[in-house]
Amino acid sequence: MVEPVVSSDAETTVVRRLGDARSSSVPLGAHDAVPHVMLLSGRFQVRGSCTYTLRLARHLPASGIRPLIVCPNARLVEATQRRELGIREYSYLDVPFYNRVVLQRVVSDLGDQTPDLIHVQSRRVLRQGKWLARKLNRPYILTVHDYLSPQEKVQLNDPPCAQVITVSESVKRDFIAKTGVSPEIVTVIPSGVDLKVEARAEPILDPGHVPIIGTAGPLETVKGLPFFLGAASRVLQTGRDVEFIVSGAGPEEANLRRLARELGISSKVTFVPYMLNFSESLSAMDIFCLPSLQQGLGTIMLEAMASGIPVIASRVGGVYGVIHDQHNGLLVPPSNSRQLADRILELLCDPLRARHIGENGRDLVQEEFGLHRMVGLTADMYQRVIASSAK
Repeated sequence: MVEPVVSSDAETTVVRRLGDARSSSVPLGAHDAVPHVMLLSGRFQVRGSCTYTLRLARHLPASGIRPLIVCPNARLVEATQRRELGIREYSYLDVPFYNRVVLQRVVSDLGDQTPDLIHVQSRRVLRQGKWLARKLNRPYILTVHDYLSPQEKVQLNDPPCAQVITVSESVKRDFIAKTGVSPEIVTVIPSGVDLKVEARAEPILDPGHVPIIGTAGPLETVKGLPFFLGAASRVLQTGRDVEFIVSGAGPEEANLRRLARELGISSKVTFVPYMLNFSESLSAMDIFCLPSLQQGLGTIMLEAMASGIPVIASRVGGVYGVIHDQHNGLLVPPSNSRQLADRILELLCDPLRARHIGENGRDLVQEEFGLHRMVGLTADMYQRVIASSAK
């Protein structure tokens, strides 16, 4: 038997939050009209898409939406947060041989609390989302965080997808080109980050401490992390006293640790264990590097910018829509350790310039990538889709 993990304390918390949302966002007497949205997620991992789901669930009630996260596994989310958000976990939800039985259990557990809308959080659970949409006779929408692989097929019919959210214009163009869907159903809503960042104890590149250069995120081939370590080696060869941080987890961790040893820089590189929240790692960094080979947007990069940390990023994909070279960040060609090292050295040699770039980056994120903007635009889409499906 597959049992969902649900906490009565969590339900109490959600009900209390919904009460606050109703009092501020929903007309008096419309208690039963608060939209109920299922956030259908894959397994929680070190990914911006997982942080996206958690942030939606936490902040949607303030926009008059009642969210429910359903996923196969959320063990990497802190237990207190799982309880607070009322996350329901169903083992084998994402396993083809079992998931039909598991999905039937999801429907049974919903009882008379059928959601008004299913928001599929990633393509990994699209098939399951479509099944639930058919079974429950409800509309569904899909968020696309990255680019489709050349062999990947995405079917948005049976039932038809009401809307697709992409996190950047670059991902939108790629998705439309590879699926042939109508541009009318694809909307760009950039991932949002929390703008309430604690002030740093010391300024960027303060002369009183050893500079720390870092990167963070899933440790995967597409993230180009060997080129970050190659750049670290080049910087250290200049004789500078610099420390490097690689924060995250993933299939490439063992290879990256081995590469650091082979380059002779393992004593200068710290691998920080997995955390869904990278705020502690970012707070230690003076410069943030995003050496990705391709990138849908870069949520952790936005978090670094929100903290005023100067960013050096690969000139790829959704990064173009955020970084303006020499103004609010620095751009380098992908797969190029030499140029990445050169840009790191430029900032190390000119702390005032580094701080100015960081300040410009923070200003951009505050204007365009705030969490409340993302949540508000998403809640508005929910309302439109639900209203349209009711006609």
